[in-house]
Amino acid sequence: MTKPKGFEKPSGVRDYVPYAVSKLRRIERDVLDCMSRWGYRQIMTPTMEYYDTVGVASSTSDRKLFKLLNNRGTTLVLRSDMTAPIARVVSSLLKEEPLPIRLSYHANVFRAIEEEAGREAEFFQTGVELVGDDSPEADAEVVALAIESLKAAGVSSFKIAMGHVGFLNGLFDEILPGSTEAQQSLKEGLLSRDFVGFRKTISELGVTDEQRNWLEGLLRLRGGQEICDQALELSGHPLARASISHLCKVWEVLEAYGVSEHVLIDLTMIGDFSYYTGMTFEGYASELGFPVCSGGRYNNLLKQFGRDVPATGFALKTNRILDGVNGVQEAAVLPVLVRYDAAHRKEGLAEAARLRAQGQSVVTLLIDGDHTGPDAAQPGATSQAYGEVITFGGSLG
Repeated sequence: MTKPKGFEKPSGVRDYVPYAVSKLRRIERDVLDCMSRWGYRQIMTPTMEYYDTVGVASSTSDRKLFKLLNNRGTTLVLRSDMTAPIARVVSSLLKEEPLPIRLSYHANVFRAIEEEAGREAEFFQTGVELVGDDSPEADAEVVALAIESLKAAGVSSFKIAMGHVGFLNGLFDEILPGSTEAQQSLKEGLLSRDFVGFRKTISELGVTDEQRNWLEGLLRLRGGQEICDQALELSGHPLARASISHLCKVWEVLEAYGVSEHVLIDLTMIGDFSYYTGMTFEGYASELGFPVCSGGRYNNLLKQFGRDVPATGFALKTNRILDGVNGVQEAAVLPVLVRYDAAHRKEGLAEAARLRAQGQSVVTLLIDGDHTGPDAAQPGATSQAYGEVITFGGSLG
C-alpha cells in the first residue's frame, strides 16, 4: 500500500471552503426554519451506531456501510441515513410522547462507494420524519413540506414524481403469482430506471400477450389524477386497488394544499422496494438529471426497535442542491478592518467590540513602527479584503 501524499484525501470525501460552507449553512438554516413552521422539531443523533441495531435496520445495503470496531470488539457503523437512528430514538427516549411525532434533522451521513463512480462517501441530508399517522393526510403533508423545503433551499423549478409500492406488489402478484424471482427482476429494472431491461425481462418470462401488455402498460402510467383511473383498469388485485385509492386521496389533499402543479403520479416509482411499504416519491430539479429529494412511507421499520407504529418522511439531498442548483446566492460579506497603533490599542479594540455587538464581522490589526502588517492592510489594498477600514492613530494614514 502506498503512503498518501500530503494533500490527498480519502476517496469520496471533500473539503468545504468558506464560501461553500456559508451557502450550505444558509440552505440548512432556511430549510430547518421552514420545517419548524410546520411543527417539526429538530433532532440530533450520534455519528456512530451499533451495527446490530441501526446498521441492520438501515435501508442501506450491508456492503455500503462503513464498519469499525470499538475497543471491546463490537461492530459499529457510521450512520448511513437518519431514518433508522430516529426510529431508535422514537422507540426509546420518545416512547412516552403522544403520537404523531414530527421530527426534523440536518446531518452528515456515510455510504461506501465505488471509487470510479464519482459519488460522495460523506454527504449531507436535511429531512423530516412523521411518526404515528398512517393516513393519506400524513403522506400528503410530507410531500407538500418537501415542496416547500425545496423552495426554501432555493430550488425554483422542480417536479415531484409520486408512486406506490403496494400497486406494483399487487399488479405483479396478479400477473406472476408465486414468481418471487421474476417479480424481483422487474422491480430492480424499475428501481434502476432501466426500462429497456424491464421490457427485456418481460419478454423472457413467457407471459401471454395480454399479460405483457399489462406489464408494459405500467411504463405509460405517468401524469396527473387521470392516472388513478387508468391504473384501476390495469389491475383488479385488492392490494393494487387499495394502493391506488390511497394515492388518489393523497393527490386530493395535495390539491387542497395548492401544490399539485409540482407533482406527477408515476407508478413506475418504487423507491427501495425492500424498505418502503406505501407511497414513495422523488423530486427532480430542472438543472439536474438526478433526484434532489426522496421519501415515502416505511411502516415496518419501527417494529425492529419494538414499537409498531407507521411512519413517513423525506430527505433533501443537500449536497446536490449545494453543487447543482443556482437558487441560493450567498453574497460575500467583507469584514470591517480596525487598525490601530500601540498607543491607540484600547480605543481600537473597544470599537471592534462595539461593532461585533451590533452583529458585524470585524478584523483587528496592530500597526506600529516595528510591524507594518500584511499588504492587504495597507492603504489602497483593502478594497478586496475588507468592506471598511477604521484607523486609530494619527500616523497610520
